[in-house]
Amino acid sequence: MKLTKLTGNPHLIKKINKSLVLDMIKSQGPLSRADVAQRSGLNKGTVSSLVKELIDEELVYEIGQGESSGGRRPVLLLFNEKAGYSIGIDLGVHYILGVLTDLQGNIIKEKRVTFHDKEYQTVLALIKETIQYLLNSMPNSRYGLIGIGIGVPGIVDKAGNILFAPNLSWKNIQLKNEIESTFHVPVIVDNEANAGAYGEKRLGAGQEFDNIIYVSAGIGIGVGLILNGELHKGINGFSGESGHMIIEVNGPPCSCGSKGCWELYASEQSLLQGAKQLHSLSLIKEETTLETLLDLAAANNQEVIQLFNRIGSYLGIGINNLINTFNPQQIIIGNRLSMAKRWLEQPINQVIETRTSPFHRADLKIEFSKLSIYSAALGISFFAIEDFLKKGERLELFL
Repeated sequence: MKLTKLTGNPHLIKKINKSLVLDMIKSQGPLSRADVAQRSGLNKGTVSSLVKELIDEELVYEIGQGESSGGRRPVLLLFNEKAGYSIGIDLGVHYILGVLTDLQGNIIKEKRVTFHDKEYQTVLALIKETIQYLLNSMPNSRYGLIGIGIGVPGIVDKAGNILFAPNLSWKNIQLKNEIESTFHVPVIVDNEANAGAYGEKRLGAGQEFDNIIYVSAGIGIGVGLILNGELHKGINGFSGESGHMIIEVNGPPCSCGSKGCWELYASEQSLLQGAKQLHSLSLIKEETTLETLLDLAAANNQEVIQLFNRIGSYLGIGINNLINTFNPQQIIIGNRLSMAKRWLEQPINQVIETRTSPFHRADLKIEFSKLSIYSAALGISFFAIEDFLKKGERLELFL
């Protein structure tokens, strides 16, 4: 990408060039200044000036000399991933998963909380406790906590307001403002499936692909879309509510207000409802959970295995619809049900092989999440990190 021909506001051009240089060192380092100039198309003087600023801001540092190709040995540059830290929160319907990461997305500390009372003030208190716990574990750094990201299972507008989270029974919730007023750092709130898709694109199964559909299969089902390498949110930010596509016209009512939605047949919620009907579970006194069912399937409980097969078949039906609509390179199945890959993979693939046209199956990969339950927490943490790194004038803002 060459930016030397840009004309217009010199301050804006410098900001763009500086962002380019930082991103190049972050993703491709260690690099010399000459490497950066050659790969970016910027002249050496511009690169040297921008690198000096980044070193002054402690976002880049020198690590010694590389191999010479003739003449002086070049000084190599690395991104300082320890210059600050981010917190990513994956808010589920019955759980909170929080991670503290450095600026490269490496997890420093994590905390998991389960809850049953979904009343907003109760969950808000748990979110704050989780954030504070992670803050208490944060190492010292130049910038400290640079931001907080929260992925939620619902419809979120561009301003970060939660308009509707049907499985939490929340409407018009301003979680972003609540967290910002408590912790005094920028907060990003987005749909958890968008965050999960981005987490897999950055660190997981989607790194080699540019057209990805991420299926977040938890208590409900959400979908995150990576199209042409970019996260696609739709005109108002509401895309990906595919868990509420209707697959049975006269099906049971859904919490969204419709009937026969996909998540009623293919989610963790559907799995747990089906488990209540199983004879082999009738003698179990404790509450049945996904983890319980995974243990039983691993012990070769045929009733439970058949239940997973049924859920997998319904997952395949919805995935078939998504394949026909988007013609993607890759489908990634993530969130909690990805832990059941062993029993879901075969029925999903069987549906795709028998229901999806060979034209759509060509060049398509169906995979399970590499990040498992961490996709959304890491993805939303990256949102906060990238928001911080794109800001100009960090030196003036933070000194």
